[in-house]
Amino acid sequence: MGSNITDMVGLAPAHDEDITSSHALAAADHNEKGIAQLDHSSIEAKDVGWNKAPDQIPELVGGLSNDELWTLIRRFDKQMYHVKKISSVPPGDLDLNIAADEEFSPDKMRSNIERLYMTVILGLIGFGKHFSRLCSWREPRRTAAFCVVYFLAWALDFLVPTLLTVLLVLIVSPRSRNILFPPSPLALVNFETGGIQKPKAGMLGSHDSLTGAPEKHQGEAVEREASNFVSGLTSITVSSAVGQHPEITPEQGGDTNDDNVPDPTKIISGATDAKSSAAGEMVRHDKTKQPMEQTMWAKARPIMHIVGTIADTWERFANALSPTPPFPKQATRLRFAAFVIPLLAVSIFLSSYLFMKFVTLGVGFGLFGEPLISRAVAVLNRIDSHWQELLDIRNTLLKGIPTNAQLTLTLLRIGELNNSPLPPPPTTSAPPASAAASVDTENLATALDASQDEIEDAIHPSTADESYKEQPSDKGQPRKHRHGRKTLALLKGTTRGGISAFLGADRLKASAGSETSKKRVGVIPSVSTPKAGPVRFPARYQGKRGVLYLSTAATAPCISFTAGDGSSAEVKEEEADGTTGPRLNPVWTVAINDIAELKKVGGLGWKAKLVVGWATDREVADGIEIVEEGGGRKTLTAIRLREQLFNRLVAVGRQKWESW
Repeated sequence: MGSNITDMVGLAPAHDEDITSSHALAAADHNEKGIAQLDHSSIEAKDVGWNKAPDQIPELVGGLSNDELWTLIRRFDKQMYHVKKISSVPPGDLDLNIAADEEFSPDKMRSNIERLYMTVILGLIGFGKHFSRLCSWREPRRTAAFCVVYFLAWALDFLVPTLLTVLLVLIVSPRSRNILFPPSPLALVNFETGGIQKPKAGMLGSHDSLTGAPEKHQGEAVEREASNFVSGLTSITVSSAVGQHPEITPEQGGDTNDDNVPDPTKIISGATDAKSSAAGEMVRHDKTKQPMEQTMWAKARPIMHIVGTIADTWERFANALSPTPPFPKQATRLRFAAFVIPLLAVSIFLSSYLFMKFVTLGVGFGLFGEPLISRAVAVLNRIDSHWQELLDIRNTLLKGIPTNAQLTLTLLRIGELNNSPLPPPPTTSAPPASAAASVDTENLATALDASQDEIEDAIHPSTADESYKEQPSDKGQPRKHRHGRKTLALLKGTTRGGISAFLGADRLKASAGSETSKKRVGVIPSVSTPKAGPVRFPARYQGKRGVLYLSTAATAPCISFTAGDGSSAEVKEEEADGTTGPRLNPVWTVAINDIAELKKVGGLGWKAKLVVGWATDREVADGIEIVEEGGGRKTLTAIRLREQLFNRLVAVGRQKWESW
């Protein structure tokens, strides 16, 4: 890419010390190029598919399919809430690391646990299923080869060098991974027997999910699994708190009133106290409640940080072994190999006796060497207070290796540097297709020691499977337990009317000058409201409708908010002319490089958002808070393309970010 592209969006050249490896990689000239990597410096912003069907969008980034790109962006949207500009060199020379003092929120905790499921938990389950296949002797030649090599190495006292050699081969050669551990859909392998099984979803609709559920777009089945995993944990926790036991359900048979009673697992507030009171315990005089609650909330933030760090580290190792463009393919693997080779050389001359002696010495030193360790740390602190940063794995073995969020930010920066903002992931309200995912049944049958008929039966939905059968009509059948549904429908309608009245009153309060009410005006956009993008983003500022323009063609790239709907003939004419941005009369303007902090804010509180979503089945448009270098704040609300605007603002400038 030419330097004119770099200058146009306000980014420094790749050799500038103020930028990171992510900025430099985004500005590099790549061998494989998608449409977003072509130079479009002559126009304000090339629309590479913001309002097109997915099958009409050409490859956006060279070497990466659009489905993989959209999976990364979709997960980035759920992970990023709050970023702040930093001036120091970030660990690993990649920005967007998690801040040590990041803010706690239940949404972020949920997001981190979902990431933990999609990375660590699924990875460990996949490893366990590979191990089960290997030990089941269903693939006799492969298992026999592993068995002979293992016992031969054991007999020759060469086990550790053999294991390190296999590890070295797996690191350096991606092809060897498929040879030693042939891939298969995760849902098809039985964890206990290593043989084939019918996926829990009743069919094989996705390759990388544990249930095999069908998906509309790549990666969505795993994301739904992760969400349901967290919901299941929450349900179990709440059930444990309120003391749900099987024996409290009356086993009377026939019709009971239990179907019309709300599920206590959904009534969290006060449920534990109610259970204790019912058991005759004196809740009012419990002096442990408040201290324990305070302790748990105080520890919630470090626990969230630990979960996020584990997921980040797993992602870095995965991206090191299987790099994604534009990150180099061989450099990281060779670095890992350079770390393993000395260990392999030492292990050749180290007997098993000496190996165990050194291991047990290390264990003993770790258990009882605290006085020596503390003195050594004090000496190192006097010599160099930053010595721990030098030993940080992100600055050594994992230097320059991104997490998925850092990878996504680099890809977003590639689009911005070429005036080709990456389009948002496609969405649709249609259910996923019930057709089975495409697989190589012949190779799969050989790998899992199953017949072609068994494979076909496993991957296709069964006609007897209730989840895919058309539900029979209940015409002519006596209606059972309909009272609860009628009550719920009545409650939903009443709540919907109350919400309409509440939002109508908010408009009046906003007109009267209420700042709180101004932030809630327009949070439930009408169906006809245009979504716009990639330059225009309809939004509200202080309750007034307007449009935020993101202009990179100006001398100083900036964002400008203009009152009204931005549909004047003058604006339309200028937007049609791709060489310049629209002529505006903005309410305010902020330079891109003056943005110091970006924070996603909710259009409603989380409780109100849940109620509105349930009662109206409508999208709630959230907002963004923009903080300038001088401390000025601009809060935009009711942005339908909030995630896409946030992504553009994070990627378009030269800032180095830290996730809060």
